[in-house]
Amino acid sequence: MRLPVFTHAACLAHDTGPTHAECAQRLSAVTSALRECYADLDWREAPKATRGQLLRVHEAALLHAVLETRHADAIWLDPDTVLSPASAEAGLRAAGAVVAAVELVMNGEAERAFCAVRPPGHHATRETAMGFCLFNNIAVGAAHALDKYGLSRIAIADFDVHHGNGTQAIFQDEARVVFASSHQMPLYPDSGYVHERGIGNIFNAPLPPRTDGTGFREAWRERLLPQIDAFRPQLVMISAGFDAHQRDPLAQLRLEADDFAWITAALIEIAARHADGRVVSSLEGGYDMEGLRESSIAHVAALRA
Repeated sequence: MRLPVFTHAACLAHDTGPTHAECAQRLSAVTSALRECYADLDWREAPKATRGQLLRVHEAALLHAVLETRHADAIWLDPDTVLSPASAEAGLRAAGAVVAAVELVMNGEAERAFCAVRPPGHHATRETAMGFCLFNNIAVGAAHALDKYGLSRIAIADFDVHHGNGTQAIFQDEARVVFASSHQMPLYPDSGYVHERGIGNIFNAPLPPRTDGTGFREAWRERLLPQIDAFRPQLVMISAGFDAHQRDPLAQLRLEADDFAWITAALIEIAARHADGRVVSSLEGGYDMEGLRESSIAHVAALRA
């Protein structure tokens, strides 16, 4: 079965300005690399998320700020996060991609799916767009799986170099979701400490600057993967950030593309044991174009294996 990849041209129209790290060229780098390497991918157009789907994890005030603010030019929601006239549709398509991917795997039409979308999502909290993120795409998809398909155990694995504070905050009191994250510390957003445990469903592995693939794999092998495996998830979801790559300008971890392939394969193994192979992955960070291309190729190679 060909790997479904959800994306949409609207995600390219989200205009963050000429010098912003989270730019349209990121998504172009990913999609062009995947098209060049893999002729057998099943490219699909991401639908828009509905208000109801967004309201499962976000407050109405956030939807109003992103979807109903009228502005002719770009405005800054915080020092990092931009809202341009085209951003609302991009945000809806990015979240909608994850919902559509969840439906695909839950309906048995595919085992795994990848969402090549922007803006990223894992920093967005229930009430706040932040850290380049408008809506929390992976959280919207997970909540959809809980509500529509009645799942009782979903694991979200986040290997972006920045901690997914929004995802953690949304699910820290939700016993049906385990959230496991590796991330550099210290680094934005200054969360993801080991003592942050939620109701026993949050597992963080902060990594010091200059940690390489050996340290990254050890953290997942010894600390995070066993927790996910013990949870016996019915669906595995991945916040696939590639800014822990050694080339990335926004952080100081030293991962290579093979490390992303390794963690992806490890999560697929857990999904095979407990979730009938169901895995949904969505693009998060990654700000060096070469590193982003290499990493997305490696990640998708594992997903399509």
